[in-house]
Amino acid sequence: MDAKGYYLMGEAEIEKVRQLPEKPRLLMHSCCGPCNSFPIEYLSPYFQLTLYFNNHNIYPYQEYLRRFEELKRYVEYFEKENDVSIELIQPVYEDEMFNKVLASRKDDREGQQRCRMCYSMRMQEAFKYASDHGFGYMTTVMTISRQKDSVVINKIAERLQPQFPLVQYLYSNFKKNKGMDRSVQLSKIHNMYRQTYCGCIYSFEDMKNRKGIKDE
Repeated sequence: MDAKGYYLMGEAEIEKVRQLPEKPRLLMHSCCGPCNSFPIEYLSPYFQLTLYFNNHNIYPYQEYLRRFEELKRYVEYFEKENDVSIELIQPVYEDEMFNKVLASRKDDREGQQRCRMCYSMRMQEAFKYASDHGFGYMTTVMTISRQKDSVVINKIAERLQPQFPLVQYLYSNFKKNKGMDRSVQLSKIHNMYRQTYCGCIYSFEDMKNRKGIKDE
């Protein structure tokens, strides 16, 4: 299926949800504030949102904390402005273990197999948490990124879905209908920190090489 097809599947599911008497619970794999800004705004009228910050890939720890705090700041603002409650879950940070798994593909360029392994591990963890804690839906904000292929991400979800039959995956392409533009706009309005690399130690080192940053 192509990007438009997955997008239309997600929209059709949201249309079903609109008809429900109560908002279903949705667990959303969440990374940084900018990537979450539009999806939170878009989905909160239809779902009871819980954000799952399982981003063991992010290196170093200071960067991980900075992205978490920026997301937390936006969520607190959004809750007050829209009179909603959004839970933000932060599982134990396991960067060393996670990046050891990715090490076999450390020389891949961004978007290749290393990244796909990373997407899959985080999405599988989110699926499991959603299944174990009674969520009706799960999704990820990653399809909003210009650097990430929404088809790849949705195909990973399609492959994982049969393992978790009690959870419905909400397919998406949050870039569509100017979603990315809205994300950039919200980031500017709230003066959000926008990172310069995806997250893992290998993308961090690549960013330093591109910018000519030397280790102290």
